[in-house]
Amino acid sequence: MSKVAIVEFNGNVYESLAEALKLINNIDDLNTKKRTVTIKVGVFDPKSEAHSTVDVVDAIIKSFTKAPEIFVAESDNYRGTGSERLQIWKNLFNERVKPFNLSEDAEVKKVKIADEEISFSHILFKPNVLVSTHIARGYEKGSILKNLLGLIPDRKKARFHKKLETTLLDAFEAIGGIDLAVLDGTHAFAGTGIGEKGVQMNTLLVGRDAVAVETVGATLAGLNPKEMPIIQKAVERGLGEGELDNIKIVGASFDSVKKKFASALTPKKGKRTA
Repeated sequence: MSKVAIVEFNGNVYESLAEALKLINNIDDLNTKKRTVTIKVGVFDPKSEAHSTVDVVDAIIKSFTKAPEIFVAESDNYRGTGSERLQIWKNLFNERVKPFNLSEDAEVKKVKIADEEISFSHILFKPNVLVSTHIARGYEKGSILKNLLGLIPDRKKARFHKKLETTLLDAFEAIGGIDLAVLDGTHAFAGTGIGEKGVQMNTLLVGRDAVAVETVGATLAGLNPKEMPIIQKAVERGLGEGELDNIKIVGASFDSVKKKFASALTPKKGKRTA
């Protein structure tokens, strides 16, 4: 059974993430000297708050104590370069932890994404560990899985929105899946998060099954996962669990956290679950 940890924090994010990882039986197989880690952050516009905080990304980095190298990765978009947007986390970078622009890698592998041949950066493939981190939001197109659109190096990605679910899930399969999903609920957003002021929630959702984390996160944000094509099509492909009753939620009380989210957020799209 897929397991998702919900932890609330008031201060030390690293300790809370460590607690969450313990609740999902740790990441010993991921945290090794033999595996480089790629943390795919999702940042559309650096002027917005719609991205994982410095503290959360720092906590993820600190959780991988044995990794020889850690890449914090993003690609170019029409708002600017991935390198520019990665400056949000510049204070975390050092000899072991490096910013990585997926649009500038010369060492690539051709993959089939939504009937197109796309060049994916070499750091995305196994045995490297892929961590996807994004925000808690009431956006029916998702967060953890939507983050995979940024694996595509093209600056203009609009054409992929016409076949978004296929694009995201083709990318998921091409890289061998997401190894760890960290949904950052430091702030929660009613919609996409772009141009919105987040509501402070200080909550993390963590799991090895990215679809399950997306499902729990969407439910907390007031959406119905059964009406979200990205979750349902991921389930159809056998990529994860999208049925809330089949997910073991550990840590903080799901019902209690859901009530907190419900009182703070009014979804802009999608239907609120009962």
